[in-house]
Amino acid sequence: MARNKTCLTNFYKSFGSFLIAVLWIGFFFLEGFDFGVGMLLPFLGKKDEERRAIINTIGSVWDGNEVWLLTAGGATFAAFPEWYATMFSGFYLALFLLLVGLILRGISFEYRSKDANPAWRNRFDWMIAIGSFLSALLLGAAFANLARGVPINADKMFTGNLFTLLNPYGLLGGVTTVAIFLLHGANFLGLKLEGEMRNRVNAAAKKIWAVTTVLYILFGVFTYVAGFWARGVVNPGIVPIGAVAVLLLAGYFINRKMEGWSFIMVALNIVLTQVTFFSMTFPNVMLSTTNPEWSLTIYNASSSQYTLTVMSIVALIFVPIVLAYQGWTYYMFRKRISTDKKTLVY
Repeated sequence: MARNKTCLTNFYKSFGSFLIAVLWIGFFFLEGFDFGVGMLLPFLGKKDEERRAIINTIGSVWDGNEVWLLTAGGATFAAFPEWYATMFSGFYLALFLLLVGLILRGISFEYRSKDANPAWRNRFDWMIAIGSFLSALLLGAAFANLARGVPINADKMFTGNLFTLLNPYGLLGGVTTVAIFLLHGANFLGLKLEGEMRNRVNAAAKKIWAVTTVLYILFGVFTYVAGFWARGVVNPGIVPIGAVAVLLLAGYFINRKMEGWSFIMVALNIVLTQVTFFSMTFPNVMLSTTNPEWSLTIYNASSSQYTLTVMSIVALIFVPIVLAYQGWTYYMFRKRISTDKKTLVY
């Protein structure tokens, strides 16, 4: 009986970690092109109506995409409070800056069109770009550090600071994430815009893909050295290899202006990258570089079985509902957007 109870508890802990992984993957997939569009806004939009068209591509979905971040954070708190406490207290300043970036974006989307003054709108356009860049950079750096490991003591306390996270590997992870999101955003714009804007986006996607591929391969090499090889793993498996392969395929489709397929390939790259991250750290949730025995795992950082059971039932009911609703939203706003002022909302 005791053994069966232990197995059931471990199952719920594993399911909790799987759920959190799904939520983070969904966030990176959806908010990835969202951030990418925001960063590209002041560079691809030469005139006000062009920038308005770019904003309208994500105007109906950007706030829904950000909900995945809140849900992932809430699920982490519910399932693994020790992980939540260590990460959110240790990464406090970085997460505060992430929040600032998200606030800048949200304010700018809502207030940009309140005044027709070009200086007013240009200011908010740059706030969207800066907020998107800051958020993408910090998220990439945070996940890179979680993969590499951070200083944690025996009391499960993070003993570093912001500059500990801004190490060369963490910064490379942040810059690579920015590049991937830029490419993801460019592909999304290629699916949503018409006419000259569509051609401009496709041309930009080719240049972004070349830089992104170099950065991604470089980051992959460092990840192997800092992660897999350091733990004695010779073969990292097919998932990270598949992530590189689909990124290379994205370049093939971009050059042939097959926008749908290039979007799918970059989306798969993001998904496979996140799968690699969670699989290479499992069952750990935060690796300790001070002493591996002080790492946080799904076993020593989890909630009670009752909490995990309730969370699992709620997730099984409501996650499919959220997915269906968000899929319906994208279907309803699937049409391409032109620079015709009469059709622009934002």
